[in-house]
Amino acid sequence: MVQFFRLRWFFLLCNIFFSVFFGIFTFASTSIAHEVQPAIVDLAFADNGSFELLISLDLEVVLAVSKLKSNSETPDFYESEYARLRSLGAEQLKEEFNLLAQDFLAGFSLRSDQGKADVTIIGVEIPEPASMGLIRTSIISLEGKMPQGAKNFVWEWEANFGPSTINIAGDGENEAYSASLLEGQKSDATAIEGPRQRSLVQIILNYIGIGYVHILPKGVDHILFVVGLFLLSSRLHALVWQISAFTLAHTITLALGMTGMVAVSAAIVEPLIALSIVYVCVENIFTQKLSRWRPIVVFGFGLLHGLGFAGVLKEIGLPANEFVAGLISFNVGVELGQLSIIAICFLLVGFWFSKKDWYRAYIVIPGSIAIGSIGGWWFVERIFFV
Repeated sequence: MVQFFRLRWFFLLCNIFFSVFFGIFTFASTSIAHEVQPAIVDLAFADNGSFELLISLDLEVVLAVSKLKSNSETPDFYESEYARLRSLGAEQLKEEFNLLAQDFLAGFSLRSDQGKADVTIIGVEIPEPASMGLIRTSIISLEGKMPQGAKNFVWEWEANFGPSTINIAGDGENEAYSASLLEGQKSDATAIEGPRQRSLVQIILNYIGIGYVHILPKGVDHILFVVGLFLLSSRLHALVWQISAFTLAHTITLALGMTGMVAVSAAIVEPLIALSIVYVCVENIFTQKLSRWRPIVVFGFGLLHGLGFAGVLKEIGLPANEFVAGLISFNVGVELGQLSIIAICFLLVGFWFSKKDWYRAYIVIPGSIAIGSIGGWWFVERIFFV
């Protein structure tokens, strides 16, 4: 009878494991085949209420999203269309944009307290396809005018276009302004003229949110790395040693990367992050307990992940007047995301099964094989296909 119930538990866990595995693998191979870089929006107001916009963006994302609306019945349409657009020359991509210019204009708004501003496209700069699979950045130039009597504005960028960062340079009595926004998030109502400085609380909450979302749900590679750490030992003190080493390391390289003291190409960092996942999982399979060297190894991998975080934060932008608060808050958000992963793992698996004699055979080893396989695929993909 005992053997029968163990067998039932085994098949139940296998079903859960394979469901989670294929869910993660499907998400990993589609949703984060590329991470959408933020659109950088530079806004400049003139004295008469007119303004100029320069939007630097991954234009292929905008066009693929716009076309997806009429091809939603095709599951893989977005990825295949994005890949096709990336292969086009500058003039060909410009022709594609001209056909969908109205969809682009409908995908954002600059609203004031007196109504929506009218915006017109005045120029498009598109480089030739980037080498080594790197994203090419196109620049859309626009101009418009705020409704008469407008005192403030709110920027909104369509959620499916990805995150955005809006910047206004300071000019005389008009303060500089910068805000990094998540997908679908509107900016705060901001003065067109005069003081624009965000409060410290707004800055802290903004960058904590960005750091947290970069881990959950966006940072699938970081999620799998942390889950790999959890699998070897779900005991609190073992996790504390590893997470502390990881935290210290990525805090160091995040700060060094953002200050420009260390600069390593994403083409090197991203494959090594994938390889760190593989290493942790292989060690899980062949080691039954935490070695004294594990925190040191995790520290080394934390340095790599910190460089990855720095790359993300550089893309988003961190104004000089918000640098310290933003950097610390982003790091806090990352830590909260990692702690959330540990908490989820513990509540779903560790609390119920970690003391079972079959835990290693049915949870640790299969889970490590699955996660390590995904990391291995990412390593190959980031070296040869991205």
